[in-house]
Amino acid sequence: MLRPLLVCLPLAVCRADDALPKPDLLPTTRAIHEAIAKAADPAAEAMKPYTEKVPQTEDATLDLVVIPGGEFTIGSPEAEEGRLPDEGPQRKLKIEPFWMAKVETTWALYQPFMENQKSRNKDGTLNRDGNITTSEPPERKDGETLVDVVTQPTPPYVPMNFGMGDGYAKDCPAVGVTQHAASKFCEWLSAQTGHFYRLPTEAEWEYACRAGTTTAYGFGDDPAQLGDYAWLAENSDFQYQAVGGKKPNAWGLFDMHGNVAELCLGQYAPDAYAALKDGDINPWTVITKRYPTVVRGGSWNDDPDRLRSAARLGSDPAWKMIDPQLPKSLWYFTNAPWLGFRVVRPLKTPPVEEMHRYWNMDGDTE
Repeated sequence: MLRPLLVCLPLAVCRADDALPKPDLLPTTRAIHEAIAKAADPAAEAMKPYTEKVPQTEDATLDLVVIPGGEFTIGSPEAEEGRLPDEGPQRKLKIEPFWMAKVETTWALYQPFMENQKSRNKDGTLNRDGNITTSEPPERKDGETLVDVVTQPTPPYVPMNFGMGDGYAKDCPAVGVTQHAASKFCEWLSAQTGHFYRLPTEAEWEYACRAGTTTAYGFGDDPAQLGDYAWLAENSDFQYQAVGGKKPNAWGLFDMHGNVAELCLGQYAPDAYAALKDGDINPWTVITKRYPTVVRGGSWNDDPDRLRSAARLGSDPAWKMIDPQLPKSLWYFTNAPWLGFRVVRPLKTPPVEEMHRYWNMDGDTE
């Protein structure tokens, strides 16, 4: 039997319960929130595209495009016809404006976060006592920065590029990333830039992918056109490709279909849309357990049907099968070379507690 879903609307008032996850890490969130509040923000005043410099990435940049607010219908009409039940029932939702990364997060941005040159405990806190199984408070010591105390990955046990491309090619998408790792990357990114970043909700992702369309794909209904817009099983040579190599959608987003499937902020459930109502604003389903969480967009390893705007997938513990650790790592999906993510920035910076929840909602159990 499926457990009841907690669908929150709007985002700003969402709470899974009265207790925040990882309360010991709240001081770091509070410090980042204060830095964001102090930062000048001309992009927000004009709500226009901008390029973000990320200091700890050897001058790699992040390009953000504007996703205008509006209404759209989430899901697929096929669900209404009794097929693809997890893509319905369809609901007409309202989405507030936000920025979205033009391309999927690349190794140029992610590798410095993954290979952070610091001794880390398994949970990503700084290892100061020599025991990697303990968790240590995020207090800044002499010579440490706010970015240092953001929890970050331990080294991977296998090459996370899986032999694809030219090693960790800077213009290829980062892959094998867990929901937890992607969310902590967003925190790391926010600590450096003075802007709040997180994963997109499922509703935001589909709204951005559709870019005003109601068709199966962001460009229409004909899968024969996918080769112009997407890397998929039939044209990818069974590996990821450099981001931005195909045509963008109408809002300037590349690779929303294919290349790598993308993690979203939200618990996956096959009946998630049943809890929604027409007119809901910015809905999402709170993550209360580690699996499954929402994945969207399809990948280089998929057939056309999995690349549709409405297609949904839930994460699975089997994606860590070859990880030799017990318990298995929080950071890596060692069996998912087709899985990545991109980031968003909402127009409104959320309160401290909400911000903390977005970055720390990996659930408590496998």
